[in-house]
Amino acid sequence: MDKKDEIINLQLELIRTMTENNLRNLAGDMWGHTPTPKAPVPEDKTDAQPASARPAEEAKAEPEAEPPVPIEALKAELEGYIGLTAIKKEVSDLINMVTVHKLRQQHDLPTVDLSLHMVFSGNPGTGKTMIARLMAKIYHSLGILSKGHLVEVDRSGLVAGYVGQTAIKTRKVLESALGGVLFIDEAYALSDKGDNDFGHEAIDTILKYMEDHRDDIVVVVAGYDGLMDDFIHSNPGLESRFNRFLHFDDYTLDEMVAIFKMRCDGSRYVLGEGAEEAVRTLIRQENDNSISFGNARGVRNLFEDVLVRQAGRLAAAENITAELLMEIRREDILPASPAAE
Repeated sequence: MDKKDEIINLQLELIRTMTENNLRNLAGDMWGHTPTPKAPVPEDKTDAQPASARPAEEAKAEPEAEPPVPIEALKAELEGYIGLTAIKKEVSDLINMVTVHKLRQQHDLPTVDLSLHMVFSGNPGTGKTMIARLMAKIYHSLGILSKGHLVEVDRSGLVAGYVGQTAIKTRKVLESALGGVLFIDEAYALSDKGDNDFGHEAIDTILKYMEDHRDDIVVVVAGYDGLMDDFIHSNPGLESRFNRFLHFDDYTLDEMVAIFKMRCDGSRYVLGEGAEEAVRTLIRQENDNSISFGNARGVRNLFEDVLVRQAGRLAAAENITAELLMEIRREDILPASPAAE
């Protein structure tokens, strides 16, 4: 293997490793942001991938309950996220409300029932799963949930192809989420297939489980604006249980540049002269449609493209040093955009 192949293989191995880490923690997936440190307990990988992608035997396995993270640390993590101004306020208000609710209980004062199930709406890559994961930790820290883990699923992880099988499949996923948050992505797909579709069976199973285990499960349904409104209003049971709506705005250009720079910092890369402005130009060129670009996910993809470009440049260099391996130059960035070539 010559030097060129070795350098390219090293860079591709780095990208592969980062991609695997992305699947383990969405905060890293979105930005390269370092999540709140957890106590040293056995690693729980039940939420490393959607339940629809795991065997049924794994989906029903109960995760280890981790010690709750202090609420102040979780608040600091929330404030450390780029953008999400409206979401930060909503989550902070919710933390305050739950805190007071628990204090009233401790003082034997009457309380109203809290509806903690939520509807997240917004385009891809705007942080919905990341915030759902954080909410699971917050509810665990506040004593609302016993485990505080996240189980992510979509229609394919809930709906089966035969009569009676959907309820069984959905119940297994719900059992795996007990004590934590069940995050249903593109939830509207459960109700848009017609009256004879098994998605309605999944919805009914979820609603019953939510009622039977109201004290130890939170369900978050997520998807595009408009479609989520139609989904919630398609069923009176959904309307009565989901009354907390959080809208996730697209990231601004400045925020996406900041996300790119955070990924660089997290992976020990340094932007050379003119590189930051090149990043801004590249994102502006590529982000002609926020849905297809994918917001922070689009930034992650561009970042990985830039690393491939850097690897190609370094393959022809002599005397490779750590400084050269860390530096991202302007020429590594703009060529990644077809419009710039």
